[in-house]
Amino acid sequence: MAGPVRPPGWRRGIAGVMADVWPPRGALAGGWPAIGSAAWPSFAARLRGWAREEAGAGRLLPWVPVAFGAGIALYFSADHEPVLWGSAIAAALFCLVAMLMRRHPLFPAAVMIAAAACGFAVATVKTARVAHPVLARPLYSVSLAGFVEARDIRERSDRIVLRVTAMESPRNAITLARVRLAVRKGTAPDVGSFVQLKARLLPPLAPVRPGAYDFARDMFFQGIGASGFVMGTITTVTPPQAAGFGLRYAAVMQGLRDAIDARIRARLDGDERAIATALLTGRRDAITPDVNDAMFVSGLGHVLSISGYHMAVVAGVVFFAVRALLALIPGLTVSHPIKKWAAVAALVAAAFYLLLSGAEVATQRSFFMTAVVLIAVMVDRRAVTFRTLAVAAMIVLVAAPEALVHPSFQMSFAATLGLVALVQFGLPRLFATPDSSASQRIALWGGRELAMLLLASLIAGLATTPYAAFHFHRITPYGVLANLAAMPVVSVLVMPAGLMGLLAVPFGLDGFWWSLMGFGIDWMIAVTRWVAALPGAVGRIPAFGIGPLILASLGLILIGLLRTPLRWSGAVVLAAATLWAATTPLPDILIAGDGRAVAVRGRDGRLHVMRTGKDVFVTREWLAADADARLPADAALSDGVSCDEAGCVVAMADGRFVAMTLRADAIADDCVRAALIVTARAAPSSCAAAVVDRPRLQQQGALMLVQRDAGFAVTPVRAGGTDRPWWPASADTGEFDMTLTPASRGQDATPPEAEQVIED
Repeated sequence: MAGPVRPPGWRRGIAGVMADVWPPRGALAGGWPAIGSAAWPSFAARLRGWAREEAGAGRLLPWVPVAFGAGIALYFSADHEPVLWGSAIAAALFCLVAMLMRRHPLFPAAVMIAAAACGFAVATVKTARVAHPVLARPLYSVSLAGFVEARDIRERSDRIVLRVTAMESPRNAITLARVRLAVRKGTAPDVGSFVQLKARLLPPLAPVRPGAYDFARDMFFQGIGASGFVMGTITTVTPPQAAGFGLRYAAVMQGLRDAIDARIRARLDGDERAIATALLTGRRDAITPDVNDAMFVSGLGHVLSISGYHMAVVAGVVFFAVRALLALIPGLTVSHPIKKWAAVAALVAAAFYLLLSGAEVATQRSFFMTAVVLIAVMVDRRAVTFRTLAVAAMIVLVAAPEALVHPSFQMSFAATLGLVALVQFGLPRLFATPDSSASQRIALWGGRELAMLLLASLIAGLATTPYAAFHFHRITPYGVLANLAAMPVVSVLVMPAGLMGLLAVPFGLDGFWWSLMGFGIDWMIAVTRWVAALPGAVGRIPAFGIGPLILASLGLILIGLLRTPLRWSGAVVLAAATLWAATTPLPDILIAGDGRAVAVRGRDGRLHVMRTGKDVFVTREWLAADADARLPADAALSDGVSCDEAGCVVAMADGRFVAMTLRADAIADDCVRAALIVTARAAPSSCAAAVVDRPRLQQQGALMLVQRDAGFAVTPVRAGGTDRPWWPASADTGEFDMTLTPASRGQDATPPEAEQVIED
């Protein structure tokens, strides 16, 4: 009698299984070329064969969103706003050419060009659709009236978004569409109410250094033209007009979130309550800074932002619960598609979760991905494929093209691409179940699940590393360890308990579920603090330019989407991107956009900061970009900095001085002694020092200076001629040299300050 059929590698354990998952070299598509006298002709032939295979039927679709995204990236790199009709006509023409070339060998290239043109046009249309005024200068004591559209409960203060219906300012006639205002904690009015108040308004925050994240662009696409804070009391009055359906809907959802938060607060407090609320409603600003930092240091920060993981858990729990309940009815199991019914229920649950969490762009992206997977189940298609990922990416980029430049989009799709590639190229073999005893099957099941979680965490962590290094200047060496320890508890206990709590709220039986959810959150906090305290838990990376990030993205795409050995060309591209990023020079001088902070690299190789005012955000971002672990309040930042009422001065590594001049009568002295002056005053044309003044900062924003011989090479946030809707060019534009060179002069004979004493 023939024995049972065993899966390949069943006697060799995980090693045997992995050997079958990753076939030998000769079994790869086309195989590797043999080494010999005919190696190069053979290699060229195999390259052509691999290229033909990659261009085969069904291989084009996953590359369409890549080209579409490249067009969007090209749009955001423009120095002025493209013409809307020109972009639309160009996209239509390229699409027409691609259709006419559908039988031509260059059809794939034509499709990619057309997709890029469409991405460029879609981004242009979206900007024109959301266009609104943006504040260019600070305004003090502005009278505002309008509807409260959103409210965030934060740890130290609250924040509201006000849809402005009336705006009065003695110095400016501009009327903004929306503003975001900070208010004293506990004083934020309800969503949907009509209020009158006075506020101080500031322009949207520009990048704090060249290459940094553009908050002004982010706020523009949210429809917000200024930020600031409330001055005095907030008066709620009867609105002069109806609020509209959108505001009424927002008020209902805000009331639902507040009710859920109140129910959670009845059982949980502190960070337990804050994290539980963040997981269910998306409000994560109440988490204490130490826990928030530990979450990101340990690699668990993704748990706090409602993303694809949360959507997958919600949809997965509902899908399997509904399917299990329907399977208890024999008649339904035999004659009805209960799997599809369960997918419909999971889609409804995911949609409700989207609305409950505020429907932010990142959450919308997660919902679209989940919806595509569930729809694939409904129409009997494979759910986890590159086509599914491509369709989800296209939906997100068409609906919100600005998401492409957001770190959450980049990290989410990079991780998803890596996971889909893992599933496509070998993970199914880990689920092979041999015909053996129950104990052996249980042991193998545990090994498979552990191996799957380990591989998934490792692949997702590696795929998101370039983006974490670029945007946050740090990596998480122990991210896999933290995810292995915490994510099973979050998936099995925290999120299901939260869902059960939501279902039990109408019946008053939710208290037990919130307590159960709190137990799991306690474990997650304990894990994140333990991992964050390990030696070397924070991998700090100096800032690098956008070029290495684009190259790294290309490498990840090649590894993920190609199926022949050509995919390993992506590893070469990744290595080149890493080398490029590692050789990026550090700046010698950083100047804030308002001129109130200047950082100079001293002889010790670290930054020394001159600053006025209490704002530490710029300093914190500069230190992070410099891979410096010091805090903005560290006294070592002011080592070597000498300040008085006239200004500050600090020495560079070569001994020359940089001065931040506050008073006009000090400029003449600084012109004689300093190599560079940063001032809001007008410096005389005869000044021997290089000068950075207010007109330059207003036009170019924050500056980064690198020493070049006796002068400085200047890299501004905004290059000359830049005029975008989120940062319109000022009326008094001028031309500025990209090189600052102080005038030649004799050697300064002034003795050091410690030796400036009179001796007999």
